[in-house]
Amino acid sequence: MSAIENATNSVATAASEAETDAKAGEGEKHSFQRHSFPNGLSLITREVRSAPVVSFWVWYQVGARNEHSGITGISHWVEHMMFKGTSKLGKGQIMQMVAENGGTLNAFTSDDWTAYFETLPSDRLDLALQIEGDRMANSLFDPDEVASERTVIISEREGSENEPDRMLDEEISAAAFKVHPYGSTVIGWKCDLRTITRDDLYNHYKTYYAPNNATVVVVGDFDTDEVVAKVAEVFGGYDAVSTIPEVRSIEPEQTGERRVRVEHPGSTAQIEIVYHAPGAGSPDIYALMVVDALLSGAKPMGFGGGGMGRSARLYKALVTTEIAASAGSYYGLRKDPYLFVVAASAKSGDEHEESLQKMEAALLEEVRKLQEDEIPAEELAKAVRQSRAQFVYSSDSVSNQAYMLGYLESIYSANLYDEALEKLAAVTPEDVRRVARAYLTRNNRTVGVFVPTEEEATEGDGETAHETETEQQ
Repeated sequence: MSAIENATNSVATAASEAETDAKAGEGEKHSFQRHSFPNGLSLITREVRSAPVVSFWVWYQVGARNEHSGITGISHWVEHMMFKGTSKLGKGQIMQMVAENGGTLNAFTSDDWTAYFETLPSDRLDLALQIEGDRMANSLFDPDEVASERTVIISEREGSENEPDRMLDEEISAAAFKVHPYGSTVIGWKCDLRTITRDDLYNHYKTYYAPNNATVVVVGDFDTDEVVAKVAEVFGGYDAVSTIPEVRSIEPEQTGERRVRVEHPGSTAQIEIVYHAPGAGSPDIYALMVVDALLSGAKPMGFGGGGMGRSARLYKALVTTEIAASAGSYYGLRKDPYLFVVAASAKSGDEHEESLQKMEAALLEEVRKLQEDEIPAEELAKAVRQSRAQFVYSSDSVSNQAYMLGYLESIYSANLYDEALEKLAAVTPEDVRRVARAYLTRNNRTVGVFVPTEEEATEGDGETAHETETEQQ
């Protein structure tokens, strides 16, 4: 059967299946629509007519979670190669075409997914379809480009080795995860980056870049029926891959505190305490988000860390008392159980060992209070209100809405997008204490410290802001 015949059949089948999905979902209202295609491709659409703009994303279920020793960092490297040319589009042409048509684009690799997007004037939607339809199957992986990009990525890796917070993150993740691939970072280990071959990259691409491992998300000013037909026409001719390797690793229960110590040139001592916490499918995620908000202020769901909340507990306990220069927390949602983090950085000039002891004691005391003390109703209400507000703020543009829908679908379900506000509002003081007691325990934690061995040579190379989990092209 030809690609055109496949696409034509896909349009009819997609329309039928979309109608079936709608009927099956009666009584279950969502702000978006789901569509499926015979080759396994999923499509999520959300019409937003506030401006003549459309954001088009393709999400692949592949990231650091799908890697193992010898190929760590390969998903991120493949992402870079998607900009190096296809059989139809030359190197640099993708970025040039989007810019010439008044749009923006980018790509991201995380632990669980790799995503590509274009946000364009709505009458230029076909350009995004052309680009993403082409590079799903036709990227070249020219050996010279592979060699050139190896240098770029190793340089990126070495840059992170000079950032104390990233060094500590990497070591503490490796200690916290003994079995699960989350123990390796998205950028990968340098030994693997030196030895990954062009064939390794191309085979990884051909294994995971397939319609039955992808979700297209479109948000903005468009007609849904027209988009369903166009997606079917562009992607419908691609065959599903027969087998997508499963991630079978399940991290064993931790049975005692682990400790990591990193010594390296730097300006200030730092401490991180991480606890194993449930993945996105757990009903406890909302209570843990509120715990995070109580400790250091609410963050946008799915967008990583935020600034220190001056009215939050860690700021009051560590910063206003001058125990630390900064303090915060972070709960990263992943497909599988991941980590809840509390952390602090010492003041410049403080004696390192004494400062680390004081910061650790203060962090653990705030965890204890969550487990044992009554939580004032007004404080909880504020944390919930701020968490809900941050969720709304993070969806202020069509690009952010598309990101949120694709991110949540990739780690569990886009249904969370419509459930989050209600679920956050339902969190009680008992829920907060329960999850703090269940997860933020001694036997479930790994403590990591960064101890400067000398002052950094370059002026201004001090403490850096906490990065999100996402690597960016």
